Amino acid sequence: MRSEGTVLVSAFLGIVWWVVVAVAAAAAAEFSPPPPNSASTLRAEHQGYRVTAVNEFADGSGFVAALELIKPSETYGVDIKQLSMVVRNEEDELLHVHISDSLSPRWEVPQELIQRPVPLSLLHDQNTLLQHHRNLNSQVPESQGELDSTSSDRLLEFSYTSAPFGFSITRISTGEVLFNSTPVAASSSSDDDDHGVIDDIVQSFSFNSMVFKDQYLEISTQMPKTTSLFGLGESTKSKLQITRGRTYTLWATDIGAYNVDIDLYGAFPFYMDVRQGAAGASHGVLLLNSNGMDVDVNEDFLTYHIIGGVLDFYFFAGPSPLSVVDQYTKLIGRPAPMPFWSFGFHQCKWGYKNIDDLRYVIENYRKANIPLETIWNDIDYMDAYKDFTLDPVSYTEPALRAFVDELHANGQHYILILDPGISVIDQNYSTLQRGLRADIFLKNEFGNNYLAQVWPGPVYFPDFLHPKAQSWWTTEIAEFFKKVPFDGLWIDMNEAVNFCSGSDCSFDATAGVPSFDGGCFLHCTTGSTQFDDPPYKIDHMGEYSEIGERSIAMTVKHYTGALEYDAHNLYGLSESIVTNKALKEVTKKRPFILSRSTFVSSGAHAAHWTGDNKATWEDLEYSVASVLNSGIFGVPMVGADICGFAGNATEELCNRWMQLGAFYPFARSHAEILSNPQEPYLWESVAISSRKALGLRYRLLPYMYTLMYEAHTQGFPIARPLFFGFPEDSITLTVSHQFLLGNGILVSPVLSPGQTSVNAYLPEGVWYNMFDFSKVTSQGAYHMLPAAADEINVHVHEGSVVPMQGSALTTAEVRNSPFTLLVALGKDLFTRAHGTLFLDSGDDLEMVLQNGKSTLVTYFVEASTGSGHMTASVIYGSYALQQGWQLHTVQILGIKHMPTKISINGEPVSLSAKAVFHPPKLFLEIHGLDLPVGKEFELVWETTSSADILL
Repeated sequence: MRSEGTVLVSAFLGIVWWVVVAVAAAAAAEFSPPPPNSASTLRAEHQGYRVTAVNEFADGSGFVAALELIKPSETYGVDIKQLSMVVRNEEDELLHVHISDSLSPRWEVPQELIQRPVPLSLLHDQNTLLQHHRNLNSQVPESQGELDSTSSDRLLEFSYTSAPFGFSITRISTGEVLFNSTPVAASSSSDDDDHGVIDDIVQSFSFNSMVFKDQYLEISTQMPKTTSLFGLGESTKSKLQITRGRTYTLWATDIGAYNVDIDLYGAFPFYMDVRQGAAGASHGVLLLNSNGMDVDVNEDFLTYHIIGGVLDFYFFAGPSPLSVVDQYTKLIGRPAPMPFWSFGFHQCKWGYKNIDDLRYVIENYRKANIPLETIWNDIDYMDAYKDFTLDPVSYTEPALRAFVDELHANGQHYILILDPGISVIDQNYSTLQRGLRADIFLKNEFGNNYLAQVWPGPVYFPDFLHPKAQSWWTTEIAEFFKKVPFDGLWIDMNEAVNFCSGSDCSFDATAGVPSFDGGCFLHCTTGSTQFDDPPYKIDHMGEYSEIGERSIAMTVKHYTGALEYDAHNLYGLSESIVTNKALKEVTKKRPFILSRSTFVSSGAHAAHWTGDNKATWEDLEYSVASVLNSGIFGVPMVGADICGFAGNATEELCNRWMQLGAFYPFARSHAEILSNPQEPYLWESVAISSRKALGLRYRLLPYMYTLMYEAHTQGFPIARPLFFGFPEDSITLTVSHQFLLGNGILVSPVLSPGQTSVNAYLPEGVWYNMFDFSKVTSQGAYHMLPAAADEINVHVHEGSVVPMQGSALTTAEVRNSPFTLLVALGKDLFTRAHGTLFLDSGDDLEMVLQNGKSTLVTYFVEASTGSGHMTASVIYGSYALQQGWQLHTVQILGIKHMPTKISINGEPVSLSAKAVFHPPKLFLEIHGLDLPVGKEFELVWETTSSADILL
């Protein structure tokens, strides 16, 4: 049995070690050493590929082409001489370009992780396919070619240059080139071969033609200087827009999220390109490749440097930002639906040492009248940090189960953490024994279970790509759920983190496990293979560190034969997938999973938080861009650790962070074990702000949950950059520290100390403060808005109808309260507004529009001089009627005079009893309506004035 003091000392030393590494990485990012690579040498010797054969598909959707190397180069290894390229229009708005080795299969993201169209080249024997292409193409390819798109509604056009090979993607409607990998040759020899292909090419352009080696792929695209780029993560950035002149490294890394512009927990090789002019026409580019990579973003070009895999590009036509993420998530998987209760407020801290601590926190939230939905446990609840176990003293099974039952009786929830490493010390540990019998652990290069070290000491890592891993993991969750009926799981450290570095490790079991001193106590052999030390060094942690450092060794093998070198970035995704399936089977409810490490399509299975930040004003500011980037990547349920994970939050910082965090899609306060407590009830000023901000959040739960439905069905982010809602306004492209909830609500937080106002950008239109209904009319400009210590600016834009319910301390209470509709009208003499409301049980496995299971209501409002009307259009109203939900109040902002007549479905409404006009704020409130939410209605009003009725 460990003592509390031992645990605290171990945690302290571990954190110190982690902080030292993080500080070193931060310094390296600021003073980065010169790259240990040979870009200039490669440019001098590389000449690219030529197209030798082209075979079009019979349906006209694309073609397959054969490419061959023009001249070998030695830098970064041996070139692959024969390539096959498949080009296909998968949809009118989606163009797919897949380039790989013609003769041998190469590593690709497994289909079982991300279901997608399979390139034709992967369905046939490569040699047969290549010969078939050559037989069908007796004609020599032209020096240039393109994919015919004249007979369809396709939005994108593919064209190529034969030698040196390069390709471009063009928007058909405008002729604008969106991607162009063809370098510009300053001069060339006249020594052409019989195919009109140049043998010797002198290149002087700033990037190479395509490079394709076993462990090094390079491809570039020309990039207009006026374009705005977003995406390429995961990394903490000081602003939302991608910065030119920087390298973005994509490698899942365990490091503090307060380190800026270096690789972090997830990898997303996806970017959105927004062009100036043409109403901000946008497109997206996904390189579906899980290998480590650097992406250099220069002034006029972008270059991928990838250490393996294939070139598997998907181009999304847009042209709006929302349509780009719609098309992107349609391919990779729509975001998973989240339970209604998960939109409540969450509290966690590493260091809640027993159940009494949890009860104390919950009771103080209640006394302070601050909403609290879910209490979380970090690793404190475990027995010796072993997954699926309970501390035999502080978190006994009977006591914890009784505690969780109390939470559920109060309409609250409980979530606990799991780390992937499975302890190997206790041979009676049932989770280990079942895993050994199923043989589902990762193997080292010698075929033995790979030994690593994390919090429990020596561990084995599950291979979540193993076909038996699903049943094993489901069994462990099911057995644990019998003991503790938790409501969700938090899967952490899944990059995956290893406190040791080495390809083969061991320890003397007879000597026992030494006290953890913050370092590795295993005996490890450093790997020396081409995978441990690849020819191209990505800028790992900002200092070109070894890619296996503090992680699973690169030579470790999965059941499929895949090396960790290739699959490293997929570990968190694969764990999210099996955890999602397990929870569905075990709980029979909609799962909630929070994952730290993410990859393309992680949002289809889990939520995400931005990682181990700090209690600093800088981290508060960073959190906005991090949350918005996650939404762009297809992970809309996201938030940052409110008040900061590491360090001690000041009262003012926590006050402003609670105001901002109240409007993250996922709102959780969390801190590490050495931080001072920072629950919002500890300071009266923070408690006041929390009641106010969270009070509005809880009233907005119907609106936010409807945004979750949009995310699940269309991929739209819940929290959105301003340019998503106002793509025609180029200034919004530069706004990094405000965000929209949906398209109608704007959040403008205070992000620096000592401020009582915020300089907020308001796009054109009328904006109403959601706390007091005061208005600002903007022409599209920055406005200095007052922001007292207990205030955050949250505005609703004209044209919005926002469904709301009553404020409460739990989401269950909110769901039982009557509805209010907030209507925001514009200043024009004729103005419209609309909004939607989606309703279901909140925890059904599927989030679908289905008769008897859910209801969708669309509200339309039109107002003109002297009159206005609102209608509700209902799909499958029976569900809402069964629940007995009532619309009690309609609030209309922007009416200048008290109406003389109001009617509902043709029946007059008593003005004296049910209508209140507020002259100072110029809004009308109609209350006591008690209209069934599941029934259609029409509300009509008339005013006395014949002109100038609306603001």
